[in-house]
Amino acid sequence: NLEVLLSSILDLGKMSCTVEIQAAFILSSIVTFFSGLFILLISRLIWRGIKKWQKSKGKDIFLVSSRHSRSLTFQGVFRDRIEMLLSAQTFVGQVLVILVFVLSIGSLVIYFINSTDPVRSCSSYQGKTIPIDLTFSAFFSFYFGLRFVAADDKIKFWLEMNSIVDIFTIPPTFISYYLKRNWLGLRFLRALRLLELPQILQILRAIRTSNSVKFSKLLSIVLSTWFTAAGFIHLVENSGDPWLKGRNSQNISYFESIYLVMATMSTVGFGDVVAKTSLGRTFIIFFTLGSLVLFANYVPEMVELFANRRKYTSSYEVVKGKKFIVVCGNITVDSVTAFLRNFLHHKAGEINTEIVFLGEVPPSLELETIFKCYMAYTTFVYGSALKWEDLRRVAVDSAEACLIIANPLCSDSQAEDTSNIMRVLSIKNYCPNTRVIIQILQSHNKVFLPKIPSWNWNGGDNIICFAELKLGFIAQGCLVPGLCTFLTSLFVEQNMKICPKVPWQNHFFSGLKNKILTQRLSDDFAGMSFPDVSRICFMKMQLMLIAIEHKSVCHGYCGLILNPSAQVKLLKNTLGFFIAESAKDVKRAYFYCAICHRDAYNPELIWKCSCRSKNHRHVAGPCVPRLTLQFSIFRAFRYEMEQESDLDNTGMFHWCKATPLDKVILKRTDKSKHEFRNHIVACVFGDAHSTLMGLRNFVMPLRASNYTRKELKDIVFIGSLDYLQREWRYLQNFPQIYFLSGSALYSGDLHAANIEECSMCAILSSPSKLSSSPTLVDTEPIMATLNIGSLQISCSPALSASPMFLSLSACISFLPLLLAENPSNIHFIEQLGGMEGNLSGTSLHLSTSFATGTVFSGSFLDSLLATAFYNYHVLELLQMLVTGGINSQLEQHLDKEKFCGLNDNSCTVLSKRSRCKLGLLSLNQTILSDIQPRRTFGEIFCGSLNHLGVLCLGLYRMIDDEEFVITRPDSEFMLLPSDLVFCAIPFSTSYYKKDIPSASPSPSPYEIINILPLSEDTLTDIKMRRTLDISDEK
Repeated sequence: NLEVLLSSILDLGKMSCTVEIQAAFILSSIVTFFSGLFILLISRLIWRGIKKWQKSKGKDIFLVSSRHSRSLTFQGVFRDRIEMLLSAQTFVGQVLVILVFVLSIGSLVIYFINSTDPVRSCSSYQGKTIPIDLTFSAFFSFYFGLRFVAADDKIKFWLEMNSIVDIFTIPPTFISYYLKRNWLGLRFLRALRLLELPQILQILRAIRTSNSVKFSKLLSIVLSTWFTAAGFIHLVENSGDPWLKGRNSQNISYFESIYLVMATMSTVGFGDVVAKTSLGRTFIIFFTLGSLVLFANYVPEMVELFANRRKYTSSYEVVKGKKFIVVCGNITVDSVTAFLRNFLHHKAGEINTEIVFLGEVPPSLELETIFKCYMAYTTFVYGSALKWEDLRRVAVDSAEACLIIANPLCSDSQAEDTSNIMRVLSIKNYCPNTRVIIQILQSHNKVFLPKIPSWNWNGGDNIICFAELKLGFIAQGCLVPGLCTFLTSLFVEQNMKICPKVPWQNHFFSGLKNKILTQRLSDDFAGMSFPDVSRICFMKMQLMLIAIEHKSVCHGYCGLILNPSAQVKLLKNTLGFFIAESAKDVKRAYFYCAICHRDAYNPELIWKCSCRSKNHRHVAGPCVPRLTLQFSIFRAFRYEMEQESDLDNTGMFHWCKATPLDKVILKRTDKSKHEFRNHIVACVFGDAHSTLMGLRNFVMPLRASNYTRKELKDIVFIGSLDYLQREWRYLQNFPQIYFLSGSALYSGDLHAANIEECSMCAILSSPSKLSSSPTLVDTEPIMATLNIGSLQISCSPALSASPMFLSLSACISFLPLLLAENPSNIHFIEQLGGMEGNLSGTSLHLSTSFATGTVFSGSFLDSLLATAFYNYHVLELLQMLVTGGINSQLEQHLDKEKFCGLNDNSCTVLSKRSRCKLGLLSLNQTILSDIQPRRTFGEIFCGSLNHLGVLCLGLYRMIDDEEFVITRPDSEFMLLPSDLVFCAIPFSTSYYKKDIPSASPSPSPYEIINILPLSEDTLTDIKMRRTLDISDEK
């Protein structure tokens, strides 16, 4: 009896739900859905019929204008208000949307509570949850009506998911009120309202980042799918199949239904809870197929979001005494690989600097693998350099430097530069003393960086401009054949072991071992001239000293000077620039002692000595026999004096008044007016929509003021006028520039530019078009190279008289090709090198085309970022050699000097025009022909330095009518009569021998010129300064 009493108490408020009652609940929703859809379809057909009838009778305009204008206006305004309300654009609308979501979740919670009762039983109307649910349904009905009125397409609205949810959940609530009993039915569909969770969170400003929005969206999809599918399984399994009248039903709770759905969704079935009804099993089949897509796509993404957020959002912990740098910007697989290869190779085995990468996107799996391979050196932090919070997390204020990497393959170089400049601003504002090294793609964007108040050149801040250096290298290759290869080889790190096949490869690969290195010189060199010190270093230490950092007494300026004249005396602690194989070798220049090493000619004997007297003793004078000069360095300038107005305001480049564009466009009908000889042909590939490559950077080295106006070569650009017109605004103040409309792919256009008489041809390609295949990005330059190489051109006599290219073969034997994107494409033109011993499968810098100086790629510029960090002086020297000017610091100094009204003649040593120029000289018929003896490179090195002040740097050797580069040969390297010599030639020295009459009183068979003649006062000033320099050292 007690059990019966307890059972009656538990069943209080519950009654049996017959099939008819359940059908009433289900049919109320189905009938509402289909009847409403039918009414909407009939209404649309009737309305379309009325519109067609009105249009045929011509009454549509009349009806709208007179009878219904006011009602239509009212309806339009009313609908607009409702749309603004439903789209949460107003505060009331936001409250309404949030309230609907909260009430939907509340209705779902009521369903969870009621699901604890058996599905086949009905709750009595006395339950506490039923009035609450009825109130919710009444509000949902009101909201449904607002949405229906605001909908433009009623049928589309009727078929929306939220409308279906309302149709299948609201009518059963009113049926329960009529029948005085409640049944679960399809109320589980309220779980689909969870899909609006991201919108609600955004309205509440709870989520703001893209990752949080993505995560909330994924979470809402998974939860709504679980709860809805579990509700359907719970209904059919507890009710059984209708055609069997529930005989195969089973009692299963809602929690067990969720468990079954999760096991099914993860494609892992344990068998403890299974579906027994036919409807349940059929649903499981289709649900499993859908789960394969849903679970496989969304769940791994959720896990990745969680893992990356926890893994890469922590702060970098600074360890006292441990150095580190921060790298940001373009953090990709290619950029990180190139940077690590160059950065770690600079000091292999001695790396004690950690690299912290600050990336704006989480790393890919491939990038994570790279970081794991270099785990001892690298750390990745997810964040942006534009946010101070992220800069604090990577401790930028404690970093040795912050390096910003650019993406040279980007489609919009201007946007790339702008974003990197903004990163510099953010870093400098956060910590002004942080050293910044930035890569810039376009040269005109460089001007913004020095304007930052905390930018400090002396502190190591530096700019690496890709366009400036790339086109500068090409321009130098046009002036001096093979110079691209010579300079590039000094900065390329080669790790690949190569077995030379032919003798010429031994010489070339030996030259690749040399690099630009810096070292403080011994104080024993103080007071000596640069030629004396350079000769001692080369003959005694096998080091090639090419430049120094000189401190000017008259200007108070400290800058780099390539091959200074004998007027320049070295000071104590002078920084020297060497071409050598290792840093260990250049240490000898620091340990050199004029007493202990006077008679030492073996480099191994020059090392740190025990002599302490050199700290207070100064011994000057060369230790290598030196020939007496046969002429005065201050010989009068015999050429016509060029006016100062021929140069720009810095004095570093030739200048002219702005030339109208139509004056420089060549017409084929006027070919007789422009008989070009010994000129430069530049083939440009670009159109009206291409990114500007900055041809100004190509022209400036060709118009450097250390070349006289007579030495300037005409420049003929062949390309689309639509593109060249866009570049003209930057070129209109440079003399002797011409445009020819055409293409290098057509031989007729090349002959129109008189290419058979040119001294050099360069092929330039704009990096505007990105191809799907990396191999196809250089299609046009490669085809142009094949086209030009196939031309049958004979070297003209006029060209043979050119002093700079004397003894060279065909004019077109040198074709600097700019492979802007993919250096591996070199194999397409490798056969044009004409030399035996091609190394198949090797890199660009080991190819015969590179060895002969006929190809250039900017890929090596990636290594300059590490070079600028370890030794920014080397980067300054490269910029000075390539751009045709002087470094930015000296340029700013010269501008200030001119505005202050200082006299340019007050200091000839640092004159704007008196810097050295690079040249390629033959051993015959040039100023080198009188150097005797000249059997070895050491003899020509010392002889040219003694007699002419010319510094020999390397050789351009001819083998089988093709030339290849040899960098810094040994002193005992035997010369061939056909060898050409790379030289740093003083501005005051002419290239070639003079034709001297027999009665000429001149004691010199060649001419030394000085653009700025020195007065007696100037000579006295120089002598006085020289005395002051020596006295200061003492």
